[in-house]
Amino acid sequence: MASASPSPAARPATPTAASPDVLVVGAGVIGLSIAWRAARRGLTVVLADPQPGRGASHAAAGMLTPVSELQYGEESLLRLNMDSAARYPAFAAELEDASGLPSGYRACGTLAVALDADDRAVLKDLHAFQSRLGLASTWLTSRECRRFEPMLSPAVAGGLHVEGDHQIDNRRLVAALLAACEREPGITLRPARATALLTAGDRATGARLDDGTDVSAGQVVLAAGCWSNAVDGLPPGLLPPIRPVKGEILRLHVPDAYRPFLSHNVRGVVKGGSMYLVPRADGELVIGATENDLGYDTEVTAGCVYELLRDARELVPGVTELPLVETHAGLRPGTPDNAPLIGRTGLDGLIAATGHYRHGILLTPVTADAVAELLADGTVPDVVRPWGPARFTATTGKELSYA
Repeated sequence: MASASPSPAARPATPTAASPDVLVVGAGVIGLSIAWRAARRGLTVVLADPQPGRGASHAAAGMLTPVSELQYGEESLLRLNMDSAARYPAFAAELEDASGLPSGYRACGTLAVALDADDRAVLKDLHAFQSRLGLASTWLTSRECRRFEPMLSPAVAGGLHVEGDHQIDNRRLVAALLAACEREPGITLRPARATALLTAGDRATGARLDDGTDVSAGQVVLAAGCWSNAVDGLPPGLLPPIRPVKGEILRLHVPDAYRPFLSHNVRGVVKGGSMYLVPRADGELVIGATENDLGYDTEVTAGCVYELLRDARELVPGVTELPLVETHAGLRPGTPDNAPLIGRTGLDGLIAATGHYRHGILLTPVTADAVAELLADGTVPDVVRPWGPARFTATTGKELSYA
C-alpha cells in the first residue's frame, strides 16, 4: 500500500535560498510596502511573487476616501481608514524620495453627487450619518455641485463635498514601491510563487517556491490577497475564508483640449447604484467599479462596460467624447466581515496582512507601518489590534463557521 505524501516540512530537502529575517509572500502594494518598511528598520527581506504589482493593486482606482466611502456598519473600521489616510502625505513623500519616482498622490477632495430625488435622499442620509460621527462633509445644492464641477449634468440633484478625501495613482504607487524595494539593499525580490508554507513544530519557518527552492526565514508575512488561503501547509482554520470579489474598471483619456475635465474624485449615486470617476493629473480618467462574487473569473464583460459608461454619462454627459483606452478586471480579497487581517496568526512566526477588500490602497501606509513594527519589535500597534485573525476564533479556540 502506498504511503501518504509527506507534509511540506517533512519532504526531502531541496535547494535552499539564503535565510532572511522575513519572507513576504505576495508583492501587491501591501507586500511591497511591508518589505520596504521592514528593510528600513534593518531587517533582511525576501519578497516572493511571480508578478509583482499586478492583481488587485494594478486594477484599483486609488481613491483615498474614508469619509465619502463610509458605509453603514463600518464605524469600527473608520478609525483604521482615517489613520491610514492621515499617513499618506508623509508616506508618499518618503516613497518618492526613496524611489526617485512620482507616486501620483493628489489632495483633490471628493464630490459625491446624486442623480435624482431618490438618490439625493440616500446622500442626505449618508451626510447625517457622517455628521453624527463627527466627520467633515458639506452638503451642496445642484447649482453648487456644478460650480465645483462644470461638466456635471444639470440633472444632478445635489451632493456632498469632502475636502479631506484624496487620491493616489495606484500604478505609479506600485512602480515607486518596486523601485524603492530594488534600491533597498536589504530586499531580495524572487519572481516565484509560494506554493507551500514550511513549518517546524508549531512555528512557520519559510515557504517552498514554485522554482524548486525553499526559503527559510525568521518570520513569514502572508500578503497574497485572495490567494492567501491557497498556500499549502496552512493549518486548517488558521485563517477565515478569503473570497475573490471581482471588480471591473475602465480607463479613458482626456485630450488636452478638454482639460480640466474633472478636478475632484466624483462618486455618483445613480438610480440606487454607486459608481465613481477619478481624474488623474496626466489626463487619465478612471471609471469604476462593478462588484461580483464570481470566483476567480477576471473576464471583462460587455454588460459591465455598458453599465459603467451609461451611469457615467448620466452624471457627466461629456464622457462619451473621450477615448476608451483600457478595460480591466481585478479580484479584491474579501473576508467574512469585509475588514482586513493584520497581525499574528495562531501559528508562531506567521503574520497575516491580507483581506483588505475595497481598501487595499487606502490601508497601505498603516498596514506597512504596523507590520514592520510587529516584525522588528514584536509589538502590535493599537490601531490594528482589533483586526488580527484571532477575531474569527471563538473564545473556546474553535474555528467559527461561515456557512
